[in-house]
Amino acid sequence: MKQWRLGIDLGGTKIEAQLFDDENNACWSKRLPTPRGDYQQTLETIKRLVSGAGEFTDQPFSIGLATPGALSKTTGRMKNCNSICLNDQPLQRDLEANLQRPVRLANDADCMALAEAIDGAASKASSVFGIILGTGVGGGVVVEQRLLSGPNDIAGEWGHNPAVAIAGHHYSRPCYCGRLDCIETHLSGPGLVKTYQLIAADNADSAMTSFDIVARKGQYCDMALEQYYQMMAACIAQIVNMLDPHVIVLAGGMSRLPGVLTELEARLADHVIGDSVKTQLCLSHHGDASGARGAAWLWP
Repeated sequence: MKQWRLGIDLGGTKIEAQLFDDENNACWSKRLPTPRGDYQQTLETIKRLVSGAGEFTDQPFSIGLATPGALSKTTGRMKNCNSICLNDQPLQRDLEANLQRPVRLANDADCMALAEAIDGAASKASSVFGIILGTGVGGGVVVEQRLLSGPNDIAGEWGHNPAVAIAGHHYSRPCYCGRLDCIETHLSGPGLVKTYQLIAADNADSAMTSFDIVARKGQYCDMALEQYYQMMAACIAQIVNMLDPHVIVLAGGMSRLPGVLTELEARLADHVIGDSVKTQLCLSHHGDASGARGAAWLWP
């Protein structure tokens, strides 16, 4: 039986809710700022969004939540969240107690990949790997429009694999997860800024952002971008070599760098096994709304 669905994306700066009717039409949405570093206020903000959806319709609806991490099957607590106030918290249990109803959770990159595989940029693909390149870096795998999980709930956790060695690149970057040189520390927005700072050294502009690096040009910025694209191609090639997905979808702020697909396609074949690369690369269709949309699809 078709049902209404509420999808919520718990992001680092905003929490977005989207309500879909029984024909899968988006009929209500709202965004609220994320209470940074405050777990209890985060719970309250999600509750406010659920209440707002309930005021919009008298139809019953399911609730799915996209999170910046994963729920441990062993402990029932959150892990691997770059919003560190969520780590080791029983988020699902607390939400279900507050809302008095069931809630399904999945990683935000998983939800993005699911949204794009069902009715987005990769809707006709048999296998999809979704990548989020933003303040953090994540990934998700969808096969035949079904989210691939696993016994450890870390399928697609690409951003916390070791970065590939690139000649001339700067390494030894600590990650919040406790490891050194995770892909996230190199391909996130802050990762690009760090690359620029290490290249420019004493000449670095301390106020420079990732998008300033793209806009300003100049020797240090150009070098930082070249290293960024080389690293991206080498790390994405690992996905192709291991999973060989039909489509790779890029989302997040860094995916919107001018010409990112052209830059990636020009370098990818250098790192992929074989004589050609037939993998389709594309940008997300739903943009930053894909997390909430995919969360809604966690329910059948």
